[in-house]
Amino acid sequence: MRHRVAGRTLGRQSGHRKALYRNLVTDLLHHERITTTEAKAKEIRPMAEKIITLGRRGDLHSRRQALRVVYDEKVVKKVFDDIGPRMKDRPGGYLRITALEPRKGDGAAMASIELVDYVEAPPTERPQRVTAAPTAAPAAAGTAAGVTAEGTDESSVEASADEPGAVTAEPAGTEDVAVDGEAAAEEEPRAEVEAEEAGEAADTEDDDADETPADTAAEADGDGEDEKQS
Repeated sequence: MRHRVAGRTLGRQSGHRKALYRNLVTDLLHHERITTTEAKAKEIRPMAEKIITLGRRGDLHSRRQALRVVYDEKVVKKVFDDIGPRMKDRPGGYLRITALEPRKGDGAAMASIELVDYVEAPPTERPQRVTAAPTAAPAAAGTAAGVTAEGTDESSVEASADEPGAVTAEPAGTEDVAVDGEAAAEEEPRAEVEAEEAGEAADTEDDDADETPADTAAEADGDGEDEKQS
């Protein structure tokens, strides 16, 4: 039975348990505040306070003793250059343990351990919202856009017309007018030719109508005499 046996085993072997404590102490001195279970916080509190006491001394031997526990040399330097001088006038009691709500899942008792002079970073100010200026009505905006587009087209046409070798843009409907003019020009000679042909046909019909049966017979006799003479 474990009567009068100090310390907590935490379900770990001695080597694993000591490494866990050293890691927690290193993180606590680095961040100055950590959250862990209440049992672990109570176990590492005396270890961390002894390191801070070594930092208050500030000699070489104390620094080497701190390096036997703390893993990071930068953390040891912080203890001897920053935390130790801050706790110079405080005779012990450098840490504070605050109980928190149980951990979700297994319901383990949680706690935060921190330096007594730990100051949280001030909350960052939220930037003010910048509202945009009210825009014009959609109809007015569309009209302005149309005027701008027309002015841009006219200016671009004028600028391109001034350039040498540029093709001048013709207004809409010019091509249709040109095509209609060409078709009309082609139809005029056709109409004249058809009128002339119609007139010749009418003259021929008039001549045929003016001839009498006697004239036809005379022409036939004349043709017969010509054949005999030949």
